[in-house]
Amino acid sequence: MYQRILVPLENSKADMAILEHVTTLAKHDSASVVLIHVADGFAARNLKQLSLRESEEMKKDRAYLDEIAGRLAKAGLQVDAILATGDPTTEITSAAKREKCDLIAMGTHGHRWAMDLLFGSVAEAVRHRTLVPVLLVRQQAIGDA
Repeated sequence: MYQRILVPLENSKADMAILEHVTTLAKHDSASVVLIHVADGFAARNLKQLSLRESEEMKKDRAYLDEIAGRLAKAGLQVDAILATGDPTTEITSAAKREKCDLIAMGTHGHRWAMDLLFGSVAEAVRHRTLVPVLLVRQQAIGDA
């Protein structure tokens, strides 16, 4: 059913929840996977405009992406990894289009109303800005069964 699945990662427990689902789905559909992490710190947001070097945070982000990509490749998946910079919602929706993805699979924290108002929800914003189907998988909270 799916041919190319975009998986935004943020280096949190929510990543593990979505990766478990995506691995099974990608194997079932013989789909390739595109991992993306959007670095959005000061250096990342101004990298090109100010001719900055990659920050230590960005280097760690790249290492994390490479680690996850390697794990998925060992599991038999075809995987690409993208370290993007800027606004997460814009970068994720742009990558889905550019990479010709037919599914965006995202992990969520399951914040409730007040937390989403304070911190925003990239998943919610992506869902509203893209025409690509979005699969949301909530990370399991401690004590959830």
